[in-house]
Formats: sequence, C-alpha cells, structure tokens
Amino acid sequence: MDDTARVIALGFFDGLHLGHRRLLELTQQMAEENGWTPAVLSFDTHPDRMVSGSTAGLITSVQDRQELLQRLFGIDEMILLHFDDALMHMEWTAFVEWLCRTYHAGGLVAGYDFRFGYKGLGDAEKLREKCRQMGVVCRIAEKVTLDGVTVSSTHIRELLEAGDVAGANRFLGHPYSLSDVVRSGRHVGRTIGRPTVNMDYAPQVLVPRRGVYATAAYTPEGVYPAVTNIGVRPTFHGDGHLTVESNLLGFSGDLYGKMLRLDFYAFIRPEKVFSDAHALTKQISMDADAALEILKKNGILLPDTGTGSPEAGDCEPFAANECGR
Repeated sequence: MDDTARVIALGFFDGLHLGHRRLLELTQQMAEENGWTPAVLSFDTHPDRMVSGSTAGLITSVQDRQELLQRLFGIDEMILLHFDDALMHMEWTAFVEWLCRTYHAGGLVAGYDFRFGYKGLGDAEKLREKCRQMGVVCRIAEKVTLDGVTVSSTHIRELLEAGDVAGANRFLGHPYSLSDVVRSGRHVGRTIGRPTVNMDYAPQVLVPRRGVYATAAYTPEGVYPAVTNIGVRPTFHGDGHLTVESNLLGFSGDLYGKMLRLDFYAFIRPEKVFSDAHALTKQISMDADAALEILKKNGILLPDTGTGSPEAGDCEPFAANECGR
C-alpha cells in the first residue's frame, strides 16, 4: 500500500443507500478540507455470515458496490478486506491501529450504529475516543430516516423481496441495479420475435420477487427501455434455473459477452404460465407499453420526445416511435 494520506469510510455499504450517502458526503468533505484521498472500506463477504450464520442476501455484489461508488460519489478507491477468522477475532483497538497504520488514515468516518472488532465490542463512540487519542480525525454520521422509517439495508432487502423496487429506490436514493456480462440463453425469445439478453445474479446476492419489471438497460451502444423478467420461464418448461431475461425495446444487435447494467424502476406483474406462445407474445407487448409509461413517469423517457433525462446519460437509442406510444 502506498503512503497516500486517506480518509476512510467504514462499513459494509450494501446497496449504497441514503444513510451511506450521508456518511460518504462527510468522507468527501473531510478529504477536500485536508487534501486527502477518499476511500471506502468494505468486505468481500458480509461479516454476519461468519459471526451469526446469517444467510440474508446482499443488495449489491462487490462489483456493483464499486461501480456505484465511482458513478454516484466519484470515489475510486475501495479497500476490500477478506473477512476471515483472524479478522473476526481482532480486538477493536487493534483493528483501528492496524487500519490507520496500513492505509495511512488521517481520518475515519462511520455510521452511528457501526460496530466492529471481536464480538462487536467496538462502536461509534469508542471509535471517536480512540481516534482522539491517536490524533486521527473522526466523524460520525447520524441516523437517516424517510417517512419515519430508519434507512437501512435490512428494510431495503424486505422491499425488494416483496417486489417493491419503487419503494426500495426511494430508500436507496438511486435505482436498484444489476450488472453482469450478457450470457447465451436458450434463444426462446428470438423464436417469438422478442429476443432477450440473459444475465445472472452473483452468489450471495438477493434475488427480488419473481416477475416482470420496468427497467432501463445501459449497454455499450447506449441506454434502452427494457422489460425484464426474473424467473424460471414456466411457459417453456424451463429447467428450474432462475434467469434474468430482458427485452430491450428498439434494440437490434449482439450483446453477448458485453457488460450490461439494468436499473429497475417498478414491478409490473408476477411471473405466470401462458397457454401458448401467442398469449405470451401478446402479454409481452402489454408489458412493454406499461414499462414505457413507467419510465416516462420516472423521467427516463420524456413524453413524445424519445429522449432521456440528463441523469440517464446518452439516451439517443430510445426510439421515438417507442417513446411516443
């Protein structure tokens, strides 16, 4: 590790939600005030899996966490620690000393409920006092609430499991997303005139409620409105393997082997079995209309213009005939 002075935000940062946003704003502020490099500490596996045996799925993979840090907060450095037995048994004082020494931390930032060290004996106030003794700047981010509910990764997971991505997005402060390399599928969509791109969830990552969602697909060629199905393809007697299939509206081309990001905006309907391919195709057209309307309401598609909001980036691929329905 180089000798660059850093201010390090401490936590796991699953989902990068509104509570994390406050913490990262303090991190960036401290970095600017002192000429330090902002960095975020996280772990490859959630500590709760090893400490308590929790099997709760994660909102974001390591890859998505890093992408969100860069895209939304402009923070390029993520210190990713492997949470193993040695780290689990490290005393909280030793952890702070090791962290500051190893990563040349001039400042540390943590949330009000941050706990760390062996048996979770370290907390925000102990961290503040230890930093004072070491001459390290410390700031603690206060609790953030929305509609009287504390913003937390746990609450957001519950919303995603219920299919309420619109609600989850409010607590995240940004669209819930999935990034993956496009994989080869069974090409069933192509046979019914609705070719799809196939993606998978990483191990340990939570899969939202099965069903159809309105999404925006960010491809190397641009941004496209999309209809995404999370499920097992019951109409075509799938093998039970859960897939993420998206029909990109107005797109023609080959995305196999390329990185794709899906931003989810709303749940449209549950997954269901159709009597035949014709009935499925008719429903997909209805889903497309619903998705386009949802994206318009979210400012991703502007009515009758075929353009996207500045937040959506390069939106030229949004076809005018699709957007103007």
